[in-house]
Amino acid sequence: MTEIRGLVFDKDGTLFDFRATWGGWSRRMLEELAGGSADLAATLGAAIGYDLRDGSFAPDSPVIAHTAPEIAAYLLPHLPGADHAVLVARMNAMAAVTDLVAATPLVPLFEALTARGLRLGLATNDAEEPAHAHLKQADVARFFQFVSGFDSGHGAKPDPGPLLAFARSQGLAPENVAMVGDSRHDLVAGRAAGMRTVAVLTGVAEAEDLAPLADVVLPDIGHLPRWIDTQVMAET
Repeated sequence: MTEIRGLVFDKDGTLFDFRATWGGWSRRMLEELAGGSADLAATLGAAIGYDLRDGSFAPDSPVIAHTAPEIAAYLLPHLPGADHAVLVARMNAMAAVTDLVAATPLVPLFEALTARGLRLGLATNDAEEPAHAHLKQADVARFFQFVSGFDSGHGAKPDPGPLLAFARSQGLAPENVAMVGDSRHDLVAGRAAGMRTVAVLTGVAEAEDLAPLADVVLPDIGHLPRWIDTQVMAET
């Protein structure tokens, strides 16, 4: 078994609890776009797989793993006269200031991972600017050697481009890297990149949805150090 020398993380649903963080963002965005119309807000919610009544996401909601332009495309048919680029910019601006709920205490976790000599990267289908803002807000930006959003020029998951860009930037072979994420998009990208894949259950997907694409399924990223220890033991 090959030594793990780098970890590339998804952001939403992985570093941050998906429902707790993006449920509030979705509600605020839909209500703002609807301009006070409850019917329009419900229609917009249905278009992106978000139920305003109970704050739940459908398993196939584009908010889970798609890019902001893709999410905006689902909304545009219900917003006559709206401009796609303006809508995307508005969504990104709201995303940059959303309230984040960490999936586990992040600073001690990343201190422990970097103390092991691991290189850390972020590959998100969010835009790069709010991704940097979220890492700074969570006080963990200093731990990341690489940050890629859908607009960073490396592609978007499930394309393996951003994962391979991280590996290249750190001088790592893909087999020495593990992709850590909460969605099938993350794991498909990891497999396509030739990396090990770690699924976490702090998103919307259930274990049975992720297990076929994952080398391991963990409750959250706080369990990574113990899992890495098991990999080291397996190599000795």
